[in-house]
Parts: sequence; structure tokens; C-alpha cells
Amino acid sequence: MSESKCFVYADEVPVEDLGGGITRQILGYNDSLMVVKVWFKKGAEGYVHSHHHSQVTYVESGEFDVNVGGEIKRLKAGDSFYIPPHVEHGAVCQSEGVLLDTFSPVREDFLGA
Repeated sequence: MSESKCFVYADEVPVEDLGGGITRQILGYNDSLMVVKVWFKKGAEGYVHSHHHSQVTYVESGEFDVNVGGEIKRLKAGDSFYIPPHVEHGAVCQSEGVLLDTFSPVREDFLGA
């Protein structure tokens, strides 16, 4: 597995349009860690799913109804949430915003691996 450069400049990293009002940018990674910035338009939904990665997400801006294991909470800028491996989770954007997702290990599926 490759890894990102030590210094990552946002204007040099592509932003991927995922559709449905969601875009993402992979900011840095190695085999064991990855940080991804995700923009949501109001009403955009990160559908309920699960994966084998541990995840911590920081709400940089906006408001989101976050579902972790069936429990739904409204989170705003400055809040964060943890998702254990294999736990179903998702989010619905209530006010346009940005999430910073941290994964361990790397999300190889995001890299096309």
C-alpha cells in the first residue's frame, strides 16, 4: 500500500463528487490511518452502512442527524462521534456542512484498491 505525502495541500488533492450532494477529499493516509473531508449539501444523506474500520468523525460545520447503531443524535460544529467496527451508521445533513472522517485502518475502497 502506498501512503500520502507528509504535507498535503488541499488545492492539489482532487475532490470526488459522490452524487446526492456529497463530495469528498482524501487528505492523508497510510496502511493504518486515513483522514477524509466530506462536504454535505442540506438534505444529503450518508446512507446507513457498516465496515470493518474504526471511525471517528469531527463535525467541522453544519448540523447532522447521526445514526450510530440505531441511536440518532443531532450534532453540530465542534461535536464528534465514534463508530466501532461493524456497527451500522449513517448521517442526514440538516444544515449544509463538513465532516472530517478518520478511519483505522485505511479505507482501501476509497483508493480504488
